Amino acid sequence: MAFLLYRLGSFAYRRRWWVVSAWLAIMVAVGGSAVAFSGTLSNNFTIPGTESQRVLNQLKEEMPEAVGGMGTIVFQSTDSEFTSEQQDAVSSALTEVEGLDGVESVIDPFETAQQLADSREEIANGRAELEAGAQELADGAAQLDAAQAQLDDQRAQFEAGKAFLPAEQIDATVAQLDAAQAEIDAQRAQLDEGQAELDAARVELERGERLLEATSGIQFVSDDDTTAVASVQFTTAVDAITPETREAVQEAAGAATEAGLNVEYSKEIVQDISEIFGPAEVIGLLVAAIVLIVMLGTLVAAGLPLLMAIVGVGVGVGITFALTGVIQMSSISPVLALMLGLAVGIDYSLFIVNRHRTQLLRGMPLQESIARATGTAGNAVLFAGITVIIALAALAVPGLPFLTILGLSAAGTVAVAVLVALTLTPALLGFMGRKVISKRRWKTAHSASEAEADEHSVDNSYAAGRGWGGFVTRKPILTVLAGVVALCVLALPALELRVGLPDGGSEPTDSTAYQAYTLVGEKFGEGTNGPLLAVGELPPIEDEGERTDLQLDVADRLAAIDDVVTAVPAGISDDGRTAIYQVIPEEGPASESTEQLVRDLRAEAASIEDATGVTVSVTGQTAANIDVSAKLMEAMPLYLGIVVGLSLVLLLLVFRSILVPLIATAGFLLSLLASFGATVAIYQWGWLGDFFGVTNPGPILSFLPIILIGVLFGLAMDYQMFLVSGMRESFVHGRPAKEAVRVGFSHGARVVTAAAIIMVSVFAGFVFSHLTMVRPIGFGLAFGVLLDAFVVRMTLIPAAMHLLGRSAWWLPKWLDRILPDVDVEGARLVEHTDDDGARRLPASNPVPTGR
Repeated sequence: MAFLLYRLGSFAYRRRWWVVSAWLAIMVAVGGSAVAFSGTLSNNFTIPGTESQRVLNQLKEEMPEAVGGMGTIVFQSTDSEFTSEQQDAVSSALTEVEGLDGVESVIDPFETAQQLADSREEIANGRAELEAGAQELADGAAQLDAAQAQLDDQRAQFEAGKAFLPAEQIDATVAQLDAAQAEIDAQRAQLDEGQAELDAARVELERGERLLEATSGIQFVSDDDTTAVASVQFTTAVDAITPETREAVQEAAGAATEAGLNVEYSKEIVQDISEIFGPAEVIGLLVAAIVLIVMLGTLVAAGLPLLMAIVGVGVGVGITFALTGVIQMSSISPVLALMLGLAVGIDYSLFIVNRHRTQLLRGMPLQESIARATGTAGNAVLFAGITVIIALAALAVPGLPFLTILGLSAAGTVAVAVLVALTLTPALLGFMGRKVISKRRWKTAHSASEAEADEHSVDNSYAAGRGWGGFVTRKPILTVLAGVVALCVLALPALELRVGLPDGGSEPTDSTAYQAYTLVGEKFGEGTNGPLLAVGELPPIEDEGERTDLQLDVADRLAAIDDVVTAVPAGISDDGRTAIYQVIPEEGPASESTEQLVRDLRAEAASIEDATGVTVSVTGQTAANIDVSAKLMEAMPLYLGIVVGLSLVLLLLVFRSILVPLIATAGFLLSLLASFGATVAIYQWGWLGDFFGVTNPGPILSFLPIILIGVLFGLAMDYQMFLVSGMRESFVHGRPAKEAVRVGFSHGARVVTAAAIIMVSVFAGFVFSHLTMVRPIGFGLAFGVLLDAFVVRMTLIPAAMHLLGRSAWWLPKWLDRILPDVDVEGARLVEHTDDDGARRLPASNPVPTGR
C-alpha cells in the first residue's frame, strides 16, 4: 500500500491542476445537490420494535388525527390576573393560529376553562333537578299510596255490605271501583316511567360527573389566573413541521403581547436545527489555527490543514445534507460528521505536511518529498482513517436505524477527509513549493549528513532521559499507578450514569423553550411537561353509555397507579374500538419516577385487561424517549465488545505483540470511563453547571455513550499508532527496548501533541453550541481525547512500555508466522527508495521482527 500511495502522491504533484480542478468540481456538484435535495432534519428518535413505536404506528392507521405533533404556547400576565381584554387577545391570537396551514387544532385555555365551568354548573343544576324530580316522584307515590289505601277501604266496605245491595247498585259500584283502580294504576305506571327516566338521568349525571372529575385533572389556566397554556396540534409529526409553519405560529400567537402578555413557546414550536455551525465552533477552529501556526511557523503551511478540513467537511457534510431529502435523519448526524470531519481533516493533513517539511529540511527534492510523505505518513493516515471508519460503521451492528445513519454519515465524512489528505494535500503542497517552510527555518537547515548526525545526537539525548518521555519513564511504576488512580477517580461518577433524551428544561435559560418549560412546571406541575399516552383496545360495545363507562373504568385504574396525577380520556376512534388516554405523571419527562411509571403502566396492563377486557399500551414522546434510551443501553455492551475485539486484532497486526494491544485497549477503556464520569458529573449532577450552561441537570443524552465508544476508539488508535510505531521502529533498528520507548516517543510526541490540541479545540468549540443536544457530545469527545492523548498515550503507555522492556514486543513464533506484515509507516518504501526517488534492490536480509 505504501508504494501505491507513493505513486498517488507523485501523480497528485505532477497533475496538481487536474486534482484541484476535480475537487472543485466535486464541491460544486455536492453543494448544488445539498441545496436542491436537502430535506428536514429531526430531533425525533424512534426505534422500530419498541412498544411505543408499535402503538404509534397503530394509531397512525386508526386515529391519524391523534398522532400529529404537539406544541405548547404559554401566555403569562406580568402584573395581575388576566383581564377580559387579555383573554380576548389570547383567543383571537389562537384563532389565527388554528387557521394556519399545517395546524390541525388548537385548545383555547379560556374557552376550555369556561366549558369546564359550564359543565360543573350544568351538573350542579342537573343534580338539583334530579333531587327535585325525585321529591316530586316521592310525593306522587305517597299520594297514590294514600289513594290506593282509600280505595281499598271503600272496596272492603263494599264487600262487607254487598249482600244487602240490589244487583244494579252492585254492578255500578264495582264499575266505579274498577275505574278508580285503573286510574291509580295508570298514574302509578306514569310514576314508574318517571322513575325510570329519573334513574337514567341519574346514571348520565353520574357518568358526566366522573368524566368531569377525570377531565378536571388537567388545567389550562393556573390557579392564580396569571398563566394559561394553549396546546397546538399539527398535521404532521414534530420533525416534519416546516420552519415556515413554526414562524407563522409564533407570529400569530405573538400578537397577544400587545395586550401586555408574555408569550413563550415550547421547543417543539421554536426548535431550529437548520444551522449546525455557530460562533462557538468558530472559536474552536481559531484555536486550532493558532496551534498550527505555532507548530508550522508560517501562515501558508498552517492554512493548508485547515483548508483540507473545510474541503473534507464541505463534501462529506454536503452529501449528508443532500441525502436528508430521501432519508429521515436526526439533527445530530451532520453535526457529528462536522465534528469528526474538521478534527481528523486537520490532523490527517498535518501528519503529511509535517513529514514533508522534515524531509525538505533534510534536502530531499520537492516531488520526491511529497510522494514519500504520501507513501509513509499517508499510509499511516489511511490505516488510521480506516480504523475510525470501521468503528463508526460498526454503529450499524446494534440494528438501530437512526444510529446506523448517524454512524455511516460520520464514517463517510471521515472517508472523504482521508481522500482529501491523500490527493488534494500533495497537490497543494506542489503549488506551495518551498513556502511550506518559513525563511527563518530554511536559514537554520543543515545538509542531509549534518541533519542525520544531529538527529542521532538528539535521539541519544532523549534515550538518556530528556523530555517528557524521559520524565514519565524515570519512575514508571509511580507514573502508571498515579495515572490509573486519577482516571479511576474521574470515572467514579459513571457508576450513576442515567440516559435519556433532552427536554425543554435542558435548553438555555434565556430561551423561550426553557421559559415555557419552567412556567408550565411551576404553574401546572412538572408532569404536564411530559404527558404519557395510553392506548386502550376496547371490546365491541354497541351502547355508547356502556362504552363511556368502560373508558372511565380504565381511566380510574390508570389514575390509581403510583406517581400518576390524573388519567384523562382524550378520544376514541370512529369504530369505538381504540381509546386514548392522557396520563399526567407526578414529575417531569426525564425523571426517574416517570421512567418507572412507564414500566409500572406496562406491568399493570395485564391486571387492567383481566378486570375490564381492555388491552392497554403506552406510547407518546416521553415513553418513546424512554424506550429509545433503554434500547441504546442494551446495545452498548455488544458494541463495546465489537470495538474492544477490533482494537485487539488491529493492534496485534500493526505491532506484532501480545502485550501492546492489551495495554492500549486497557488505556482506551480507562479514558472512556473517565470521560463518562466527567460527563455525568457536569451534565447529570450539575457540577460547574454555570460555566457549561447546564441549568437543569438530568440524564445524559442516550446515544452519547455509544458515540463516545466509537469515536474515542478510532482516535485513540490513531495516537497509539503514531506514537508506538516510532517506538517499534527504534527497537527493530537496534536500540534497547527501554531506550526505544523514549526515542520513539520523541519522534511522534510533537505532532501528536499538536494534533490532540487541535482535535480537543475543535470538539470543545461544540461544548457551547447553540444546539443543546450537541453540547454534552462536544464535551465528552473533547475531554475524552484530552485524557486519552495526554494521560494514556503520552504518559501511561510509555511508562508501561518502559516497565515491560523487551517483553512488550513478545509474540509467539507460531503467531508470528501466520500474521500478515502490516507496514503502517511505510518502512519498506523508505528502505527501497533513494532520496532522489530511484528504486533500490530489495535487501538480502529481511527486516528483523524484534523478537
